[in-house]
Amino acid sequence: MQGQVEYFGIRHHGPGSARRLVESLDALRPAEVLIEGPADLSELIPMLADQDMVPPVALLAYPAGEPERSVFWPFSVFSPEYQAILWAAKHDVPARFIDLPVYWRLRVSAPAAEPVAAPESEDTSDEHTQGSDDVAENPLARIRWDPIGALAFAAGYEDGESWWQDVIEENPEPGPIFAAVADAMRALREDVAPPQDDEAAREAHMRLEIAKSRKRDEGAVAVVCGAWHVPALTEKHTAKDDRALLKGVAKRKVSATWTPWTAPRLALSSGYGAGVRAPGWNRHLWETPRREQATRWIARIARCLRENGQVVSTASLIETERLAVSLAAIRGRPQVGFEELTDATVACMCFGNHKLWQSIAVDVLIGSAVGRIPRGVPLAPLLEDLQRQQKTARLKPEALERELSVDLRSDSGLFRSTLLHRLAALDVPWGKLDDPGRSRGTFRERWVLRWEPEYSVSLVENLVYGATIAQAASGRIIARSRQSNRLGELSDLVFEALTAQLPEAAAEVSTALEHRAGQATDCLEMLSALPPIADVLRYGKARHVDTGQMNALFDRIAGQASIALHHAARGLDEEAAGLLRDSIAAADRSIQLIESSALSMWIDALGEVIHDDQATALVAGQAARLLYESEHLDSDDAVDLLSRKLSPGTTTADAACFFEGFLEGAGNRLIHDADLRHCVSDWIMSLDEERFVESLPLFRRVFSNMDKMERRRLLDAVLGRQTTQTGYQVIESVDPLWSEHMRRINEILSGGAIDG
Repeated sequence: MQGQVEYFGIRHHGPGSARRLVESLDALRPAEVLIEGPADLSELIPMLADQDMVPPVALLAYPAGEPERSVFWPFSVFSPEYQAILWAAKHDVPARFIDLPVYWRLRVSAPAAEPVAAPESEDTSDEHTQGSDDVAENPLARIRWDPIGALAFAAGYEDGESWWQDVIEENPEPGPIFAAVADAMRALREDVAPPQDDEAAREAHMRLEIAKSRKRDEGAVAVVCGAWHVPALTEKHTAKDDRALLKGVAKRKVSATWTPWTAPRLALSSGYGAGVRAPGWNRHLWETPRREQATRWIARIARCLRENGQVVSTASLIETERLAVSLAAIRGRPQVGFEELTDATVACMCFGNHKLWQSIAVDVLIGSAVGRIPRGVPLAPLLEDLQRQQKTARLKPEALERELSVDLRSDSGLFRSTLLHRLAALDVPWGKLDDPGRSRGTFRERWVLRWEPEYSVSLVENLVYGATIAQAASGRIIARSRQSNRLGELSDLVFEALTAQLPEAAAEVSTALEHRAGQATDCLEMLSALPPIADVLRYGKARHVDTGQMNALFDRIAGQASIALHHAARGLDEEAAGLLRDSIAAADRSIQLIESSALSMWIDALGEVIHDDQATALVAGQAARLLYESEHLDSDDAVDLLSRKLSPGTTTADAACFFEGFLEGAGNRLIHDADLRHCVSDWIMSLDEERFVESLPLFRRVFSNMDKMERRRLLDAVLGRQTTQTGYQVIESVDPLWSEHMRRINEILSGGAIDG
């Protein structure tokens, strides 16, 4: 006797679908539950029902020995498939997956760039169609791409998300929704071409699996699948025809397990095809009684605003709910929904300030939930390797911050440093360097460690680059280098590879850096590449890394930058001049530090800039200061240059820019160089009141790095006062100074001019 088959067309990660599904399963009491999912991984279903399994989690699978080709099937607490599995476990009913096996989906190699999300049946959000001109112009293509969007359009809605929320997720009395959705999908499929390739194979495989259960089970069989597939699964097809669609794909061994996942990766904005617009809202719908959903959601928003320092009164909460109810009535919605609550929140609690709402929107709508898997579940390869290395390094992942100092001269210190640098390369910042600039080129590093749960998810996603921490870090750096075409970025990647002890990645990125250096013509790009390469060279001295190739490359880029500097300094606007000035300062420090053979070329290039009348004044001033500080420009020449640049023949704007470039960050030099000080003083005194007031922000920037004592010493030098070692003037009587001081205060208060 063949069992009864009931089909439940659901929306992936839909709380309304999940709630109605559980109600239907309670009424049907099936003998077996069949779920859309990889058929060869059904043995992992019981793990998902473990009481220690905390969603969101993902089913992870990859060809044995090839974790870089991983595929993921995410599950949230509000996923209908997850609730179907829990129901089956609670009622001791067998449950299994019926979709194509993993090896079928992995028969074509995935590109080694990002983890592959498993194909989903359909996405009910119209946002899934954005960017597709064919879909926008072809209604039939839209139906296949976004069937729910097509239904919404027919019902007069602007998007599928709103329609589905009204009919399924937020409708207090939806009625027999699964039959209605199946009929709607059947009507839609009549207008599109028959499915091809994987879609046809998937539906054929599911029909065959359903037929097996129907013959085997005497009771009812529940089939939980994407709504789009229901009409195809109920159609009459011969087993022979279905098997013919599945021929030609060889079986192969697959490794699989469960892994933690995060709420942000369930969002459509993350790029997940079956993602939802607001995972936080969907979780709220699932966990909150229907009558309290609006009230509790408003309270949650108010709590977030208050935690961010905003004042939110109880009256504002009441007005928010009243406005949301009114909006729902005006719009003809069955009950207060997501859009009404958002509009009411912006109006009543954010006082019309959309930026205030946006400051908390991510926390409220998406959230930061991280899943957890039980101890007995096999770990993904990278997580296993991390646990081994943590044990070797004797480092325990802890949620609280702790400081760690490592000595690179010891094997244990080098091992710990290497592990932390490799994790950083994988975008897993378990450890953050404290004052990284000081650590470079030394034998000691100071780290601040703090483990976050989402780091486990990040590691799993990096399986595309390798099965061990070292392989994945190396693969990721190489992949990033292939996507980059900037010298500065490539230089940073070389340093990253060397600090992480990844010679293969360092060699490949170095080759890419050399190739790019041969093509570079932009002076700013070449200057920005010098500091990272200098760090590489300093790092090599600390860790005994062969950097001979980098030395030659540094000299080559420094020479090219020197040649290009003269023309690069001309005709720049304020923003571009600021960027070039900062790059010149950083490059100069690197060239001086490394004692590059290109130093003489660099000095000549700076000299050309300061004597070029077309050079931007800010950059010319910076060049003059660097030459003055390195004693390639003596005091007399510096005073003469400054006098010419600040003379009445120079525009006020150019004079101010040269002054800023020459003295910003080096104002204390005026204390010791009397001639330089007199030159600057004469220029300031020559400014009329209007130009002086305009220049006050400039003077503040120039002298801002001087401490209180340095400013006092400069003032004493300007006023010609002799000081003791403590910086105080020795005088016989204070009376004359006090009288003069009071005279000046009275003149200022009365608005009169100040003499001398």
